[in-house]
Amino acid sequence: MTDGGHGLFPNGAGAWQGGLEGRRLGQVIGGSLSQGVQARLDSTGDVSVEDIKVGSFVTIQGERQRFFGVVTDVSLASSDSRLSHMPPEGNDALVARAIAGTVAYGTVNILPHLTMPVAAGGPPEAPGAAKTIPAHFSPTHAASQQDVDLVFGQEDERHFWIGNPLDMDTRVCLDLDELVKRSIGVFGKSGTGKTFLTRLLLLGILQGGQASTLIFDMHSEYGWSGQDSDRNVSVKGLKQLFPANVSTFTLDEERDRWRGTSADEVVRIGYGEVEPEDIELLRETLNLSEVAASAAYNLQQRFGQQRWLEQFLSMEGTEDIAGLANDIGVNAQALGALHNRLLRFKRFDFMQANTRYDTAARIVEHLEKGKHVVLEFGRHGRDLNAYILLSNLLSRRIHNRYVELKEMAEGGKVKDPQPVVIVIEEAHKFLNPAVASQTIFGTIARELRKYNVTLMVIDQRPSAIDSEVMSQLGTRLTCLLDNDRDTDAVLAGTAGARQLRGVLSRLEAKQQALIFGHAVPMPVVVHTREYGSQDSYTQFSRGYEPRTGVVPESSRERLEREIDELF
Repeated sequence: MTDGGHGLFPNGAGAWQGGLEGRRLGQVIGGSLSQGVQARLDSTGDVSVEDIKVGSFVTIQGERQRFFGVVTDVSLASSDSRLSHMPPEGNDALVARAIAGTVAYGTVNILPHLTMPVAAGGPPEAPGAAKTIPAHFSPTHAASQQDVDLVFGQEDERHFWIGNPLDMDTRVCLDLDELVKRSIGVFGKSGTGKTFLTRLLLLGILQGGQASTLIFDMHSEYGWSGQDSDRNVSVKGLKQLFPANVSTFTLDEERDRWRGTSADEVVRIGYGEVEPEDIELLRETLNLSEVAASAAYNLQQRFGQQRWLEQFLSMEGTEDIAGLANDIGVNAQALGALHNRLLRFKRFDFMQANTRYDTAARIVEHLEKGKHVVLEFGRHGRDLNAYILLSNLLSRRIHNRYVELKEMAEGGKVKDPQPVVIVIEEAHKFLNPAVASQTIFGTIARELRKYNVTLMVIDQRPSAIDSEVMSQLGTRLTCLLDNDRDTDAVLAGTAGARQLRGVLSRLEAKQQALIFGHAVPMPVVVHTREYGSQDSYTQFSRGYEPRTGVVPESSRERLEREIDELF
């Protein structure tokens, strides 16, 4: 997804729409800490209510502290109630101009998130959470580039440029150290750019080196190449941009031959690696009853872990199934249904009766070397059963290995393993309330970073994900959602959720996202950076580019300048 060659901001202002960057907007006239403050726009006519957008950054200079916040609403007001009943005639421009800004005026609602105190005689303190509000008549300004840099940091090994604030030609960075410490959520309805946003996050983690990633690539979008659906063109994947740092595993050799590429490893799974827990997770997609799914445990007891699935699938005829059902004490009809559904596994050419190839061990080997692994499903990505089966099976074994490595590291036998972020799509299939407590992904989400393994969950239905899992997501990146339940799920437990709901509902359908959580000091709406052009590829391959010649204005300098402007 790109901006079509017209620049990120078609208005051409380069900052705030109308060139408002750093300019005075008005003054505080009311509000509260829980609901935010209200500022009345100045009556000079220099700033129009039409220049201000929800999601824009503003600063407020209080008596002792400078506040940094975001616009959550824009409204019209008047000091005379008769105005709504007797507005000036449409052709009476002189009267309209006379009352505009005086009797009739615009207001903006601002949610202050941070304070930037001025230490007398010393450097400015680091921004902290706002625990109070500015006094009446405190001047309000559009945030400047220096303000944004001070709050979100500038690009370096730790800070990754994810996008630009609305109508500002400056950069918002994510704190990569904080991003990978806890699980991550990427949400948005279909077609809003979740895949595009995920690519950016993965590139940031890859460049920063804070963790390795294991990507279960359902639609083959992240490995060698992906698709820009808006322009209907192919874009480079992680493997093309960083061939030495990325390893690709494939379930579909035929697809690789067709596109003229070769994966680093070919995935082969033995029937003996499938456990009853994997079948439990497939209940919904295989349309199994609870009795039928739980029969897998009886089969495991009857035939043993290594042979239960192979033995079961080799059976033919209803009489054999009925006899087995009687032997293991399971309803014959339920066991027959399980047999019919599991016969689909025979269509998976990556599954074999016997294999010496240990896919999980090979993946762990690559991850321990600090590489990023993309497992491409190819044509098998169209079968949700294959995706759920492989993702759960491999993640369980990899997690078990990391638990072992972490415990050995605590005993001083080995070094601490490289942190790993596991990326899954259609996350609600793994993390819905009915199965989240049973799946390895639910376990990983609840453990936080105890064993150096976290999740990046990608989904268009966050309301279908278990609420306990949602509460463990450290950073959430949300594109447009059009379902109230999904919006509530994403914002649950977030300070200022009511105001953020309004911000989220006004996102554009493409290339905009609301980001909040541990990786950013405050919620922010960004226009995501470009991906897919040669210039963008060059930027990523070079890594971060520190800007030169920009010296951030200190809080004291800003205060002195604003006092001069006021008087």
